[in-house]
Amino acid sequence: MKSYIHYVHNIKDDETSWFLRSANRKNRLDKFRNKFNTINELQQAILKESNSTVFRFVSEHLDLYQYFRHIIFSTNTKSYIDNVDFSNVRAIINFKPINNIQEINEHLISVNKLLPDAGIYIGSIESYGERKNRFCARYGEKLGRIIWLADFVLNRIIPKIRPLQKLYYFFTSGQNHVVSRAEILGRLVYNGFEIIEYRYIEGILYFVVIKTSKPQIHLNPSYNLIIRLKRIGKNGNMINVFKFRTMHPYSEFLHDHILKLNGYNQVGKPADDFRVARWGKFLRKLWLDELPQVINVLKGEMKIVGVRPLSMVRFNQLPVDIQNERIKQKPGCIPPYVALNMPDDINNIEAERIYLDEFQKHPFRTDIKYFFLAVYNIITNKIRSA
Repeated sequence: MKSYIHYVHNIKDDETSWFLRSANRKNRLDKFRNKFNTINELQQAILKESNSTVFRFVSEHLDLYQYFRHIIFSTNTKSYIDNVDFSNVRAIINFKPINNIQEINEHLISVNKLLPDAGIYIGSIESYGERKNRFCARYGEKLGRIIWLADFVLNRIIPKIRPLQKLYYFFTSGQNHVVSRAEILGRLVYNGFEIIEYRYIEGILYFVVIKTSKPQIHLNPSYNLIIRLKRIGKNGNMINVFKFRTMHPYSEFLHDHILKLNGYNQVGKPADDFRVARWGKFLRKLWLDELPQVINVLKGEMKIVGVRPLSMVRFNQLPVDIQNERIKQKPGCIPPYVALNMPDDINNIEAERIYLDEFQKHPFRTDIKYFFLAVYNIITNKIRSA
C-alpha cells in the first residue's frame, strides 16, 4: 500500500527524502489519503474524474457494488484507501494518467503486488498520437505540430540522455511522459498483466487488464537502437539476431496479443501492427532495419542468402517437413521469397521449399542466383519490405 501511494503520487521514499523532516513527510503522505463511506460516493467520484462513457466502460468490467470495499481508487490528488479491505483487494482504478507518474514500471510493480491473481487494474494514458491531436486542435495544424515536436523532444528524447536525466526529473518531477499506446500496453504485459480491453474516450486511452503473473523483470525490454531477437538458427539452436529497432519500446511483449487480434498479413508478419513506429516503417521500406544482421554473418550464425530467421512461435506453425529442412542450414539475411517475389503467407513457405531443394543440389550457385534476383526485385520495386 505504501509503495503504491508513493509511486502513483510521485512521493519520494523516506530514505531519499532526507531533506524533509519526518512530520513533514507524514503530512505530505496523508494529504493524498482519503476514503469512501458509500458506494454512491465512489460512483460520483468516478463520474467527476471522467464522464458517463468512462463510467460505463469501468462498469462493464468491474462490479462496483460487489467489490466496493475492495477497490482502490486514485486520482491526480487523492487515493481512496482508508476504508479498503487490504486482505482482499480485488481491483485498482487509477485515473491519474500514467504519463504523470515518474516511475512507470515501479508503479505497475506496486499494483501487481497489491492485487491477487485475476485482480483487475483499470488505468489511463494520453498516447503521444492523441497528444499531437490535442495540440493541433487547440493551436491549429501548423503551430500544433511545432508544439508537439518540442514536447516530444523535451519529454521523450531529453529523459533518455543520461547527463540530462537528473536535471530533467528535478524540474519536471517526471510528469508528462511521452508514451505510445504500444509501449504502455507492452509495459503492462511485461509487468504481469493480460490485456482485456482498451478504448479511446475523448482523447484518452483507458485500459482494463487482469493480473496473470509476476513482473518479468528477468527480461530486458527493447529500448536501444539495435535490438537482439531470439530466433532459431542452424540445428535448432537459438541465436540472437541483430536488427535496428523499428517498433515502439516493449512491443515484443505484445506479440501474442497482436496475433490474437489480427493474425498474420500476406507476408507472414502480424497484420495491422500498431507496434511499428513511423520511422520504423521508413527503415523497413528501404530494407535498412536488416543491416545489423551483418554482425550475425560475421559471427558465423547467419549467411547472406537463406531461410528467414524465425521466432519459435512462427517456426512451430510451419509444416514439419519445412521445419526439418530449415534447421539443416544457417538462416539468411535475404530470404527466398524476396528473390522469387512470393511474399504472401502461403507462397513464402513454398519459396523456401524451392530454395532448399535447389540449395541441396547446387549450394554456391543457388545463393548467387537468389542474391541477384533479390537485388533486382528490390531495385525495381517489384517487392517491398513488410
